[in-house]
Amino acid sequence: MYVLGLDYGTGGGKVTLVDAQAAVRAYAFQEYPIFTDHPGWSEHDANTYWELACTLIPQVLAQANVQAKDVQAIAISSAMPSLVMVDGQGEPVARAYNLMDRRAIEEVNALRELLGEKRIFEVTKNRLDDHPMIVNLLWEKHHRPEVFKRIHKALSIDGFVTYKLTNQYSAHYSGAAFYGVAYDLLKREFNAEILKEIGLSETLFPPLFRCEDIVGEVTEEAAKACSLVPGIRVCAGQVDCNAGYSGAGAIEVGDIQMNLGTCGNFGIIHDEPVFHASMIAFNYTTDSEKTFITVPTTTTGGHLIRYVRDTFYKAEKLQLAAQGKDVYDLINEDASVVPPGSEGLLILPYMMGERTPIWDVYAKAVMFGLSLHHGRGHIARAMMEAVAYALYDSYSLIKQTGVEMHSPIVLNEGGAKSVLWRRIITDVFNCPTVMVENRVGAPYGDALLAGISIGMFKDFSIAKEKAVYVSPMEPNIEVHHMYMEYFKLYKELYGHVKQDFRTLADLTKRYATT
Repeated sequence: MYVLGLDYGTGGGKVTLVDAQAAVRAYAFQEYPIFTDHPGWSEHDANTYWELACTLIPQVLAQANVQAKDVQAIAISSAMPSLVMVDGQGEPVARAYNLMDRRAIEEVNALRELLGEKRIFEVTKNRLDDHPMIVNLLWEKHHRPEVFKRIHKALSIDGFVTYKLTNQYSAHYSGAAFYGVAYDLLKREFNAEILKEIGLSETLFPPLFRCEDIVGEVTEEAAKACSLVPGIRVCAGQVDCNAGYSGAGAIEVGDIQMNLGTCGNFGIIHDEPVFHASMIAFNYTTDSEKTFITVPTTTTGGHLIRYVRDTFYKAEKLQLAAQGKDVYDLINEDASVVPPGSEGLLILPYMMGERTPIWDVYAKAVMFGLSLHHGRGHIARAMMEAVAYALYDSYSLIKQTGVEMHSPIVLNEGGAKSVLWRRIITDVFNCPTVMVENRVGAPYGDALLAGISIGMFKDFSIAKEKAVYVSPMEPNIEVHHMYMEYFKLYKELYGHVKQDFRTLADLTKRYATT
C-alpha cells in the first residue's frame, strides 16, 4: 500500500510517494513562474497546478517502480492565502492569486470602514492586512466585474487540484481561516450576516471538512490525465506549513517549527483559543476542530535567495545546472566567507510588503550601508540575516506573552538546508536549533495525512515516531549580542522610512505607465 502527498508552494510544487511503513519511496519537485505584472500583484497560471500534478505523479511512480493500482489515498496542501476562481465547469476564469499578492488595498480600507477591525478580529481571529481570499474576491467584483460574474466557486490551490482529481468542491478547516473577513474561526463557518453586508453569496464557497475527511475519489478522467487509477480516495487536505510541521513531528502543544520556503515562518501549536492580534492563526491538522497554530510570517523568506540567484548568479545557475550542481551551494559559499553583520550591510527584506508583525502592504526592500566593498556574497548573507530579523521580530513578541514553546526550534523546509542560514537563525534567536533529517517537507506530511485518512496509519503519532533531528546547534551569545545591536538598527530603520514607503507607493501609482 502507498499514499501520495502533493504540496503547492508559492514558487513550485512537490510530490512524494510513501509506503505503509511511512518511508519515502520517491520525491519530485518542479518550479513554476510567478507573475508580477503590476506593483503589488503576484499571480500564477492556475492551469500550471494541474499540469504539475500530471507531470510529477507519474514521475514518482516510475522512480519507485510502483503501479498506480497500489496507491490508496492522496492528500494535498498549498500555501495560503491563495485564490483560484473557477466557473461552472471548474475552469479558472483568471490567473490565481498567491500569498504575495497585495493589490486589494482599497478593499481592505473599505472593509475597515464598513465592519471595523475589532469586529473582524472577533470573528476571524486574524487581520484584514493578510489580504485573505474574500478581500481578493471583492477586488474582482469592483475592478473586473466581467470576471467576477463568471466565478462559480472560490477555491484554494489545493482545493482546485482536489476538484480536478475528484470533481468535488471542498475546503478544509485548516485553510478556511484564509478566506477571512466573514469566516468564523471558532464556529468553523461563514458568518451569513457579514457576507450579506459585503455583498457576497454563500454559494461562492465550497463545503468545509476536517483535514482527514475523505471528500471524493479520483475520477476516470483525472486518472487518465495523471497516470493513476479511478477510485483512489482523496482527503480534504491542509495548509502547507501544517503539512511541513506535522510531517516533521510537531504534534504536541508547544511544539515549534520553522520553514524557510518562499515565505519564512514558524508555527507554535496551542489548544487554548487565545490569539495574538498581530499574528496569523488557524486550525491545526492534528485536530482541525479543537487545535490551533499561531504562525508568524515574513512574506519573502526563501524567495529573497531565489531573487539573489536569479539576479546575481544567472550565468552560474545555467553552468552549474549543466554539470548537475546546485547554484545555491555557490551562493552559500560566497555568503559564508562574510562575517556576521555582513560588514555593515543591513537589509529590510520587504520585497512584497510585509506580514507579521508590522503588517505593512506599502513596505519595500531597502539596502542600507551598501558600499563598493560589498559584493554579492555580502548581499546574500545580509538577505539571510534580514529574514532572521523579520522572524525574530515576531518571536520576541510572542515570547513576551509566556506562551508554551518547546526547545529546540526545529528547522524544516527550503533554506533550512543551508548550514549558514541555520547558524544565523540560531544566533539571532539565541535558541538551540536542529534540522529534520527527512527534508521532503510538506508533501511528506500530506502523505501521512492521506494514510491517516484511510486508517493505514493509526494517528499522527506516526510523525513523531518517524521524525529524526540532526545537526544540533547552540547559539553563540557574543554573536547574538552583536545581532541584537543590528536588530535595533533594523527596527529603527523601518521606523525612519515607514511613511516614505507610502509616498513612494503614491508616486508609483501616479506615474505608472500601464
